[in-house]
Amino acid sequence: MLLGCAVHEDIQLAAYLPAPSYSVLMPFPAAVAAPTKPRPPAPLGLVASIDTITRNFSGLAGIAVTSIDDGWMASNVTARRPLPQQSVSKLWVTMTVLDAVDRGTVRLDDPLTITRADFTLFHQPIASLVKGDTGYTTTVAEIMRRAMQMSDNTCNDKLLRLVGGPQAVRDFIARKQLGTIRFGPGEKLLQAGTAGLQWRPEYSMGNSFAVARAKLSPEVRRAAFDSYVKDPPDGAAPASIAEALARLKRGELLSPSSTDWLLATMGGAKTGKARVRGAVPPGWLYGHKTGTGQDLGGRTAGFNDVGILTAPDGRSYALAVMIGDTSRPIRERQLLMQAVARAVVAYHEPSGSGMMPDGYSSR
Repeated sequence: MLLGCAVHEDIQLAAYLPAPSYSVLMPFPAAVAAPTKPRPPAPLGLVASIDTITRNFSGLAGIAVTSIDDGWMASNVTARRPLPQQSVSKLWVTMTVLDAVDRGTVRLDDPLTITRADFTLFHQPIASLVKGDTGYTTTVAEIMRRAMQMSDNTCNDKLLRLVGGPQAVRDFIARKQLGTIRFGPGEKLLQAGTAGLQWRPEYSMGNSFAVARAKLSPEVRRAAFDSYVKDPPDGAAPASIAEALARLKRGELLSPSSTDWLLATMGGAKTGKARVRGAVPPGWLYGHKTGTGQDLGGRTAGFNDVGILTAPDGRSYALAVMIGDTSRPIRERQLLMQAVARAVVAYHEPSGSGMMPDGYSSR
């Protein structure tokens, strides 16, 4: 169930490993907020619905909904707090690549070869296509589709290296003034630090990361996990993500062709069918990106779904539903996300004609 960005285990001398200090090892520039302008007031009924949804949930949950057409934002208090993104951060990598396409330094049909040396950890289905020493060659566009639609970590890290590494993504975020959105050090270092490990190349192969992580003491695991949740190096405020998605949809971040390409790719996402998508009524569209963090003792550091919900009449809403830390069962997390979708649909269709029955697709 917990595919997104993480979920697995590893080795190391536990008692002597200090909890990671992301603030020292991975400093981030202060977020630059987009120029503020007066927003129309958010619908009171939708604000009340979001408050009820989060008030009845045991966990750290941030929710933001932005009307792409009217500009208002409905959110809860936690929506301004940076929460773990996990694979949601693949959005910014893909946008950075498409920005390079717009500037003419990268082409969608440029060839890219994935070899065993590119392997990272956790969810990387492209690894099954890498045979022998020649690797698997495809295009930049296909690697981006796999990163966005299948949440393939190896594809994402390959794209990250293509554009110049984490700093190139941070520069894009700053240049586009996306607000409170951090970008971490890449999948390998992020997941190793969250687990309480120092990265080793052998962790990319088989289940060696899982074996290493399992050998750590519970105290080391818990200290690293708590440190990550408290100040995630990939943290982002749901409000900033919702606003960034609204600007993407309005064509303010990329060229028209790159905007259309990314929105269509998000519409074909294969992950998170029982999250927000589980309550999307017939006739509505939902293009999105999920993210799921590592699990420790029933707690999950990052269980997310962000995307653009479009009504049959063409009006659309940017959603960011992020659960930064919770021990509630997966089904309750999914139902919280579905409740947000239902609330937006109920606001858009006051008669309730768009509401879904209680049965959802599972996965």
